[in-house]
Amino acid sequence: MTFEAEMYWSGAGLIALWLALFGLALAATRNGAVVAGPATQEFGEDPESPAVVALLANRWRSVDRAAAATLLDLAARGVIEVRQPDDDPARSTVHLTGKDAGDLTPYERRVLHRVAERAGATGAPIGAIAFRAEERATSWNSELRQEIIAEARLRGLSRPRFGRILAGALLVTLFVPGAPFTVAAVSGGHGIRAAVFVGVLPAVVLMWLLKRALGERATRRGLDRAGHWAGVASWLHAHEEFAQLPPAAVTVWDRYLGYGAALGVTSRAGRLLGFDAGDKRRVWSSYGGTWRPVRIRYPRVRPGFGAKTADLVQLACAAAVVAVGLYLFATLRQPDWAVPHTPATEHSVRRPGLILSAGWVGVALLGVLVAGRFNRWMFLVGFLAMMPGNFVGWSAVPPFDTMDGPLPIEMLFVAGFAALTVYYVVLAVLERRAAHTVTGEVLRMEPRRRKSAPRFLALDTGQGDRTIAWALPRGAPAVAPGSIVRLSVSPATRVVRSAVPVVN
Repeated sequence: MTFEAEMYWSGAGLIALWLALFGLALAATRNGAVVAGPATQEFGEDPESPAVVALLANRWRSVDRAAAATLLDLAARGVIEVRQPDDDPARSTVHLTGKDAGDLTPYERRVLHRVAERAGATGAPIGAIAFRAEERATSWNSELRQEIIAEARLRGLSRPRFGRILAGALLVTLFVPGAPFTVAAVSGGHGIRAAVFVGVLPAVVLMWLLKRALGERATRRGLDRAGHWAGVASWLHAHEEFAQLPPAAVTVWDRYLGYGAALGVTSRAGRLLGFDAGDKRRVWSSYGGTWRPVRIRYPRVRPGFGAKTADLVQLACAAAVVAVGLYLFATLRQPDWAVPHTPATEHSVRRPGLILSAGWVGVALLGVLVAGRFNRWMFLVGFLAMMPGNFVGWSAVPPFDTMDGPLPIEMLFVAGFAALTVYYVVLAVLERRAAHTVTGEVLRMEPRRRKSAPRFLALDTGQGDRTIAWALPRGAPAVAPGSIVRLSVSPATRVVRSAVPVVN
């Protein structure tokens, strides 16, 4: 065995050794079993907050439902008021009562600040609490989790899964397996870049595994308290109506509703009180004076959406190339262009074969090339489309020997691409007209799958409960959801030419 091979095998062995030690560490630090206590309605002396109970109920893995449970608990304590104007719980509103909130924990203040931010002095629908941007929702909930974990540790209910010494040892040793790989790459003459890559790659993978394992685990007192709250959950489950209680029922059930949300028993109230990124197609807005849900439509397949004049001209040329090319091919082709895939007999008829399908696919690829969308995937699709047998026996095509001139389906495509050419030309003309100005509140900013595509900008102008997203070019500065902006737009393509913040 060569020296290079020995180094590679040594690195693989060190990776296996680290994974074995990592597995032992996971097994040694796993949570113990939670033994549910008897059903009880008692919270106990100095009970934990619903947010901390949510951590215990989720096996120390997450704090799902903690924010909703905290809001309900603040309502039970009179800091927030939840009102339900009719039979629909989704139309409930939250209001600040003005009660002194001096003794709140950091995460309770965080929830209260979010409610105050949306409710203001007049209140807001509970659906308006949700965030309008994924990044802010993730950041907000991450900080909330850290504040809840800090209190759980302070109460002796939780601790880091890996101690400092164990975590440090695992972090340092995960870089060791890369050394033999680096030596092997250098000795094999692969260059410095290759050596660094093969040396760092194992550490990156192992660090990802270590990061996923870092978290919280229970203490003995934490397991005992989790068992007690499991007993409270059993008592709440005994009330069949409890799971469907709306948020406004906090006036009757007091703090039980918040704890029920934390334990996953009050499913309806917890579902309505969302502190996530919310529904991107239905956003609550107060722009114009009154709260109302605004439906957003994202024109993902609209031809010419977000395209500038040069792009529209290019697309028009591509559609024209396909229309003209397909018409010429259908008009000038000869019957002997069909290549039968089976030996011809006296009674056989020929179907479109390789040459005919190559003409259709070639015209399509030419249009894609003119449109500037040609890439290796288009080449692969074209290659597969021209494989023998793809069009043989196609029921939509009559026997080739009986065809006289273009097929009806070909003429349908020619007419369709001709109409698309006219459509793009009209859009290009309209795009050159003077821009329109619209002012409103930014509801959402949504990215597209293709990085070069314009982003969606949903704007509420206060004139209705429905809106169509605009196209914000990729190079344009982003605008924050919730801000008031004045847009200069092209209605034909819905392109945003400029966005200027409006100072109230």
